[in-house]
Amino acid sequence: EVQLQAYGGGLVQAGGYLRLSCAAPAGFNFDKYAIGWFRQAPGKEREAVSCISSIDGSTYYAESVKGRFATSSDNTGNTDTVYLQMNSLKTEDTAVYHCAVTIPLCVDPRPAEYAFWGQGTQVTVSS
Repeated sequence: EVQLQAYGGGLVQAGGYLRLSCAAPAGFNFDKYAIGWFRQAPGKEREAVSCISSIDGSTYYAESVKGRFATSSDNTGNTDTVYLQMNSLKTEDTAVYHCAVTIPLCVDPRPAEYAFWGQGTQVTVSS
């Protein structure tokens, strides 16, 4: 079963930055997919953060992260990787961040439209 693993979380002060990575597992590539980033804070529902389509490069950002977060993809090497650059972090960005895929564009941000969920990475922003 394919599962996408998110990497790069950690503890950072408010105003700081982190870059998360989501690498395609061996034998899998992102060519036909859009890759979404989601987060889930304790006691809250999982919410969409951003998405990037491998088909046309189109992106989606939640209003709460626009202007602070940027997603990009690198399909030039042996392993397709999608990144989430998170700048100007706020305490409310604290959550477990996951990546998952949908086909083929970033149209519907609902988590139910995405697959291949794996273990997320914890991002903690301190005040």
